[in-house]
Amino acid sequence: MTFTNNHYTVLTRLAKDGFHSSSELSVDLNLSRATIWKYLQNFSELGLEIIAVRGKGYRLKRKLELLSNLQIKENLNHKSLSLLSKLEIHPQIASTNSYLLEVMKTNPQSGYVCFAETQINGRGRRGRQWISPFGANIYLSLSWLFKNGFASISGLSLAVGVAVVRALTDFGIDNIGLKWPNDIYWQDKKLGGVLIEISGESSGKCNAVIGLGLNLYMPEKESSRISQPWTDLDKIITHQIRYSRNYLSALLLNNLLPVIASFETKTFMHYLSEWRGYDCMRGCEVSIYSGQHQFDGVIIGIDDSGLLLLKEITGTIKTFASGEVSFRKK
Repeated sequence: MTFTNNHYTVLTRLAKDGFHSSSELSVDLNLSRATIWKYLQNFSELGLEIIAVRGKGYRLKRKLELLSNLQIKENLNHKSLSLLSKLEIHPQIASTNSYLLEVMKTNPQSGYVCFAETQINGRGRRGRQWISPFGANIYLSLSWLFKNGFASISGLSLAVGVAVVRALTDFGIDNIGLKWPNDIYWQDKKLGGVLIEISGESSGKCNAVIGLGLNLYMPEKESSRISQPWTDLDKIITHQIRYSRNYLSALLLNNLLPVIASFETKTFMHYLSEWRGYDCMRGCEVSIYSGQHQFDGVIIGIDDSGLLLLKEITGTIKTFASGEVSFRKK
């Protein structure tokens, strides 16, 4: 479905507490009752559960906090505000990364941030689909211009992982781990992922779009499409404290923007020790798939450049700059 401004207006009203009748929505929003009914069906297609009670009207089964440009900016610190050039929130988009990649072709700039409530074609690494139910999680991308080519930002995805862990720790989540090269983990389950796409000159100016998907609440219907162990904040936060998507979004930017802005100066060495402290793969038996080859052994960490180190059964140490890593439990 195509998400229109009228869809967003109706959903904004439904996001408020209490029941809302179709006649009330029709009058207040100047839309026919038939249109309201059609929109309610559309919301169900997006994975939003609607409760209907005769004589009362409709409400969302689960409280929905829509992202707000104003609320996010209110929670940004002065440093982040100075690094932010633009902040957009899209109700629906093909992909936040794809959108910013197109923007950067004609209007390259640092600090351009794009959030979405849902992605039609959300992307993970290696072309995998990133499941993106409406209003449930965080899907964000931000752009940055680097002066000194691709080599100068080697290890950026690992540093971004450190920034995300810092934000989640500030948010009150403990025991967050990092799986090389760019996955956010909690107790052996994937909580989020980073996707960085770079264009430009290999030894000159280059543009980076840094994407982050973070699971806050994954509806059961959508979760059935995920092929690996996963978790979300709803499962981690067992107490009944209401957390804010807008506050967490700002917390992420407060940590991401300074790390990315200073990366060419500080480089990955500045984050190496901290990343190693979050490494949740060290000591694990794994199979690493690189091209058509499979390598079995034990992960012994990363080297000073952020490359993955595998100790094979023969004792040989192999180094990987990229590849697909999967766990094989002892």
